[in-house]
Formats: sequence, C-alpha cells, structure tokens
Amino acid sequence: MSEQETEHREREHRQRVLKGATIITSIHTSEIPCVIRNQHANGAELKVAADVVVPERFSLYVPVDGIAYEAVLRWRRNDRVGVQFVGQGPKPRLHYG
Repeated sequence: MSEQETEHREREHRQRVLKGATIITSIHTSEIPCVIRNQHANGAELKVAADVVVPERFSLYVPVDGIAYEAVLRWRRNDRVGVQFVGQGPKPRLHYG
C-alpha cells in the first residue's frame, strides 16, 4: 500500500470533532490553545495559529474528555498539525477547563 493510500485510509477512520484543547509544553512555560478537528484512537488533527511553534513532544489537555494525551508531532501544514498519541494521563493539576 502506498503512503498516499495509507494516509487516505487513516483519514476515513477519524471521527470529526470540534473540541477545545490546550497544548501544554511545560507546567512553567507555555500553553497553546488549539482545536481538535478530528480524532481517532491513536491521534488527532489540531488547528493552531499558523505562527505558533509546536514542540515535537507535548501534553494535549482536552477538558471535555478530562484527559491529557501525551502526543508526538507527526506533520504540519500551515495551521493544521497531526499528532500521534503515545500515552495519556489525568487532568493536569494546575490547569483548568
């Protein structure tokens, strides 16, 4: 299967959502607001400001789910970011939502 076919197949299984979320790079340094556009068990597509620097690894806190996903950046196109979930944890203690 070609890379394009694999990407198309993965997109078919993503559930379209519209959830507010926060990229947490460190408890002491920064939070980046974002929106989850679609999500599946292993990752998601996020919308962020086009000029924001997204780190290679971060926590993605989703208040509506009460979960902080450990995420790895997989791709970026303008204001869209693809991430892979590599773990999850509870709501961060110092963040609200």
